[in-house]
Amino acid sequence: MIDHVSVGVRDLERAARFYEPTLAALGLNRLVTRPATIGFGKVYPEFWINLRATMAQVAHESGTHICLRAKTTAEVDAFHAAALASGGLSDGPPGLRPHDRVRYYAAFVLDPDGNRIEAVTFPSE
Repeated sequence: MIDHVSVGVRDLERAARFYEPTLAALGLNRLVTRPATIGFGKVYPEFWINLRATMAQVAHESGTHICLRAKTTAEVDAFHAAALASGGLSDGPPGLRPHDRVRYYAAFVLDPDGNRIEAVTFPSE
């Protein structure tokens, strides 16, 4: 249903230093670099960061977040660790999140601009 997503960032190079290792943990690489945007993906750009130099820090209360699918719990763990090592903040450590309808394993991070990014997988056991 969704072809690609993008988030605004105030400093494109700082954001690239955050997103390159963080998204690489999920198999997404930098595929496109333009003066005000960078696209990451596996085959084509599915996740974009766009320069918005005058935007305010994203408010945590906005409720907006983007969730990216991981293949394994190890990828979720690696995503979280890479994000923290690259200047992000934890907004929910890796772990199992059992709910009424579905059992999933996820981690949440905030990028340097406050964008909330999640990695999720659905372990069979």
